[in-house]
Amino acid sequence: MSRALIIVDVQNDFCEGGSLAVAGGADVAAAISDYVDAHHLEFDHIVATQDWHIDPGDHFSEAPDFKDSWPPHCIAGTRGAELHPDLDTEYIQAYFQKGQFAAAYSGFEGLLAPEDAVPTGDRQPGTLAAGAVAGDPETYAAADDAIGLDDWLQSHDVEDVVVVGIATDYCVMATSLDAVQAGYSVTVIRSLTAGIAEDLEDAVAEMELGGVDVA
Repeated sequence: MSRALIIVDVQNDFCEGGSLAVAGGADVAAAISDYVDAHHLEFDHIVATQDWHIDPGDHFSEAPDFKDSWPPHCIAGTRGAELHPDLDTEYIQAYFQKGQFAAAYSGFEGLLAPEDAVPTGDRQPGTLAAGAVAGDPETYAAADDAIGLDDWLQSHDVEDVVVVGIATDYCVMATSLDAVQAGYSVTVIRSLTAGIAEDLEDAVAEMELGGVDVA
């Protein structure tokens, strides 16, 4: 049995100073780095997910309700979509980019980024990185061979996953619940997440009810 750590959406736009900042996001980025540095030998694989929006439709809104619609964020190829600089990427083996053409909260909706995609850097806003293929969803999927997170984990014999990242009550929760549905044993380390809501007890209860161990 293999064990994997899934780092969810620790991106500039979700941390302080970003277009959809979550309080404590930068601190979580640094804390995850410290955790990985101390515990990477306990995992066979470490992967990360990214919101990577190209044209996500009504997921973006000029008058967002902050539930189903949001201000523009994590636009593919911009600095806002890049991983936060306090997240050490040394041990990350693969990146899964989601939400290109529709809302996507779960990492299990993501596609494996090409090997030449650069997950961090200082590209100018509006420039597309490798993997940010303009056009329709079919073109994008074909370029990436449509390798999803579940496909990748199964191909690496993963049965046990630990989930950390941003935001506790949205993408972390969606990723962890999808992981349970896909048959994995799932733990969320709450101290290594940051949430949008001030009170996260409902999100924790929903995860636990769904079979997630919230540690």
